[in-house]
Amino acid sequence: MSFREDGAAAVDWVAAYLEGVRNLPVLAQVEPGDIHAALPPSPPEEPEPFASVLRDLDAVLLPGLTHWQSPRFFAYFATTASDPGVLAELLVAGLNQVGILWRTSPALQELEEVTLDWLGQLLGLPAGLHGHIEDTASTGVLSALAVARALAPGRRTVLCSEHAHSAVDKAARLLELELRKVPVDAEFRLRPDALRLEDACAVVATIGTTGAAAVDPVPAIADLCEAAGVWLHVDAAYAGSAAICPELRHHFAGWERVDSIGVNPHKWLGTPMDCSALWTSRPDDVRGTFSLVPEFLQSPDEAVSLSELTVPLGRRFRALKLWAVLRCFGRTGLQERIREHVRLAALFESWVEAEPGWEVVAPRHFSLVCFRREGSDEENERLLERVNATGEVFISHARLGGRYALRLAVGNYRTTEDDVRLAWEVLTREAP
Repeated sequence: MSFREDGAAAVDWVAAYLEGVRNLPVLAQVEPGDIHAALPPSPPEEPEPFASVLRDLDAVLLPGLTHWQSPRFFAYFATTASDPGVLAELLVAGLNQVGILWRTSPALQELEEVTLDWLGQLLGLPAGLHGHIEDTASTGVLSALAVARALAPGRRTVLCSEHAHSAVDKAARLLELELRKVPVDAEFRLRPDALRLEDACAVVATIGTTGAAAVDPVPAIADLCEAAGVWLHVDAAYAGSAAICPELRHHFAGWERVDSIGVNPHKWLGTPMDCSALWTSRPDDVRGTFSLVPEFLQSPDEAVSLSELTVPLGRRFRALKLWAVLRCFGRTGLQERIREHVRLAALFESWVEAEPGWEVVAPRHFSLVCFRREGSDEENERLLERVNATGEVFISHARLGGRYALRLAVGNYRTTEDDVRLAWEVLTREAP
């Protein structure tokens, strides 16, 4: 077959998958090793047609997929590869750009700079921030802490909330920094009065923590960091996209004052994995930490290559898919989806609050609801296992205030009220 015919078959496969993904078990229904055992132990000797790849995708791999594209995926923080994002990903692969220098792909670099400026405007960030794309927020945190360490070599401590993402733990370990967890208040927010910054090089505040989507008090934290000369990074990987809605922007007060900010368009802005935005108000300091231009990369161009501000040398044309999503949805289309997800989460929360024997256990700021059934932690854990084993929906958990909590996060662009209602029906049906 030709590339055109195989390409058409692949697009048809994806279209059929997206049309039917609602009816597939959300959580993979296999045991560890099942997929490995179903695959040949050796590579093929002779060429195989692409049709064979699609055949085995259906027969072998599909049963081992947890369907993040399912509108009934409510675990962790849902992601959506929207239609324009999927098509743009095909273009990214076809163009196969390698952005090691400005000259190796001027369009890659300049589209990334413009697209991140567009996104910053949509989110209400101040003009003048430098933005670029990392693969994930974990890399963004690692980069921010590396800069903070370089600027304050005599201070080796990083502080964050006890509910901050584990990426902070991993970055501190890799950079050989001491991590100090700060206690939280009754709403799971970092307590500024508990910050001790004498030996700190950085603080990581979170807007939308992983467990409960709590919002750390960034203005008060920024006051302390500015006075102590400490780098402040804001992790808004999940919730940052919500700043596109003016009525939600109050949650982001103070983030315009920080040294760096991370937001994941691949979480709540319809952009396929992997696409994480990182902005900084101090690009010269970032460049001073990461810039290394060996002889073979020397060029006469009067341009600072993005490789001088990041860990990797090569970079994919990730901006193309984000650019496509921003253009094809526009501000109003993105706002419409985020507002609908917040509405659906509020609706689910109202069902929990109205049902005897159930309780909401954390304030809901965005589209995440944290709740539990009356009973022991073990009973709630078994309830989660039963719900997920049905394959009808997929939810996850957190420990909040020392208790086991269930989490339902609405974030898929195809999720409807019927999908959320089904989640509640499954929960109540499987509850003891």
